[in-house]
Amino acid sequence: MNQNFPQTAELLTPEQAAERLLVGVKTLAKWRCTGIGGPKFVKVGARVRYRVADLETYLAGRTFEHTAASA
Repeated sequence: MNQNFPQTAELLTPEQAAERLLVGVKTLAKWRCTGIGGPKFVKVGARVRYRVADLETYLAGRTFEHTAASA
């Protein structure tokens, strides 16, 4: 296996990513279409996939100490 490329096992479908983020698949689609919010995604042909590392980065950026910090 070529070590320069990430394994495809690290790529999640929108359904898998939505489940991991606890949001709906339609929410992910809205974020992709509007460019407002949401994690980075990968396009492979017509298919959309999410890297596990990008989901983790997104969640880390949405972590707050208290509710006033999220405004």
